Amino acid sequence: MPREVILTQEGLDKLQADLENLTTDRRREVAERIKTAREFGDISENSEYDDAKNEQAMLESKIAQLEERLRSATVVSTDDLGTDQVRFGSVVHVKDSKTGKSTVYTIVGSAEADIAAGKLSNESPVGSALIGQKRNAVIKVPLPSGKKRELKITKIA
Repeated sequence: MPREVILTQEGLDKLQADLENLTTDRRREVAERIKTAREFGDISENSEYDDAKNEQAMLESKIAQLEERLRSATVVSTDDLGTDQVRFGSVVHVKDSKTGKSTVYTIVGSAEADIAAGKLSNESPVGSALIGQKRNAVIKVPLPSGKKRELKITKIA
């Protein structure tokens, strides 16, 4: 049974755009590579052909994966989020108690998580610890080293 994929509308739009690009432009490019490689002659000893066919297989696998994600997607509206506690779609400002560094995270589903963009998965250790918490709460998140990271929620938007 496929796992439910929780997305924001922005995440859904991005997945659909990625799928559209793969099924049109990328498929055409790979088909053109295969056609060009066939023109080199005997395909049994043609590494360009083998490479293009491998790329086609990987592309089709990625398309199938995106289609499955979209089929099992649940879009959660972030329009009416309250700021009383952290929920899916919340923008959370946290401060590390040890370093004093402040960070802003948006809580999203694992399919659209991107830590470099500040999008934190609701399934990650920090994301799951933040869910349900209120402003000024201090959470302790276990690190792989066995120590705990202490974060204080300074703002929920």
